[in-house]
Amino acid sequence: MTPDDLIAHYRLEPIPREGGLFRQTWAGPDRADGRPEGTAMVGLLTADDFSALHRLPTDEIWHHYLGDPLDLLLLAPDGSTRTAVLGPDLGGGQRIQLTVPAGTWMGGRVAAPGAWTLFGCTMAPGFTFEGYEHGNAAALTARYPSEAARITGLCRP
Repeated sequence: MTPDDLIAHYRLEPIPREGGLFRQTWAGPDRADGRPEGTAMVGLLTADDFSALHRLPTDEIWHHYLGDPLDLLLLAPDGSTRTAVLGPDLGGGQRIQLTVPAGTWMGGRVAAPGAWTLFGCTMAPGFTFEGYEHGNAAALTARYPSEAARITGLCRP
């Protein structure tokens, strides 16, 4: 399948502020606090776009489905940083599934020289836009100076 085929098949739409395209595929029943019990989505990133740095109040599980590997920059609350690669080459250190702990800044892009990645994200309790916190390049580079260049490349105003 091509990215255009996937966009049509899943009826993908732009992800507000973050970047990429997505479709929520499941939401559980609402909890007392108004959040769904859980959510699942499929997303598509192409080489000319990225998932902007953001953090969430709940663990988020990322899944690699199709296409090229996805480089995911992770900036932890304790000041540590790492890059996880989602993709099909398990012997080469890539992962098909990764849990990003609550409060961790995350942002990613298709690994060079790739063209596109189809991925998914699952959360419980579920995702709400009210829980999404968009990254600020100046604040994040001050906190994580060793990743300044990557942070700048993964932030949007």
